Amino acid sequence: MTRTHETDVVIGIDVSKNKFDLALLRNGKLRHKSFPNTAAGHAALIDWLKAQDIVAAHACMESTNVYGEALAECLHDHGYAVSIVNPARIKGFAQSELSRTKTDKADAGVIARFCAALKPAPWTPEPVEIRELRALVRRLDALMDMRQQEINRLHVAPAVVAETVKAHIDFLDRSIRETKQRIRDHIDNHPDLKHKKDLLATIPGIGEATIAVALSEFANIERFRSAKCLAAFAGVAPRERQSGSSVRGRTALSKMGRGKLRKAFFMPALVALRYNPLLKAMKERMLAAGKAKMAIVGAAMRKLVHLIYGVLKSGKPFNANYATAQA
Repeated sequence: MTRTHETDVVIGIDVSKNKFDLALLRNGKLRHKSFPNTAAGHAALIDWLKAQDIVAAHACMESTNVYGEALAECLHDHGYAVSIVNPARIKGFAQSELSRTKTDKADAGVIARFCAALKPAPWTPEPVEIRELRALVRRLDALMDMRQQEINRLHVAPAVVAETVKAHIDFLDRSIRETKQRIRDHIDNHPDLKHKKDLLATIPGIGEATIAVALSEFANIERFRSAKCLAAFAGVAPRERQSGSSVRGRTALSKMGRGKLRKAFFMPALVALRYNPLLKAMKERMLAAGKAKMAIVGAAMRKLVHLIYGVLKSGKPFNANYATAQA
């Protein structure tokens, strides 16, 4: 049997929490299969591909959640090209095909055809220290969400369960403190992360929590061609609504990036509007132009992302005079 080495063999993967659906596109024909989204399922996929004599292929999946990260790393480690793309691109491609079916199996087929037609750029796993930092930051976010849920429950909890809710809040408080300290230690124990943390700390409005999020999601700034690309990734790029002379909607955030990142930059933007000289000046200009308050906050979020990009890209601390000259 002739072994398949063609790089035009593509694999579309639709990932969910418990399983992933696969569409193998080879010689114009689709073949579908499903595996559990576990380490055993990932190993079974590799064995199945080898059984098909496929030693080279281009796999593609959406960047919708954390459930596909381990699978992407497994495929990359076994020599397969992997692309992780914005789901909005897949949705647009499906609409261009006039696709009417919305199932996991059908979605995998759409992703495979998208990959074959557009050949998205390959993805490379980030260094272990960044992946570990991301895991810690996401764990902290989950703990804080759980704490808020328990506080909400405590307000209406009957006496018979109130003590257990309080005990759980105390436990979560300890876990949050421990996780924050682990994040600090992790950053300080890796010279590159520590250097980048010190650079970001020079930006007025960027605090410890935001620095940890930024480093966990885009410490490797070379992945982004420009500050605009980073803003799009973070979901803070503007979206205009205008058509002819009759449709002129308000400019708003596109919200096509990661919701958790948008959330992470909301409060820092409010702080920066008070203390960052660049953002204070921008606020005054926008107020004078009659812009809405939320439009100003959105612009501040975007400006912070641009400043982070500039500082990390240049490797130099924040300089208000230089940034003003570049604005």
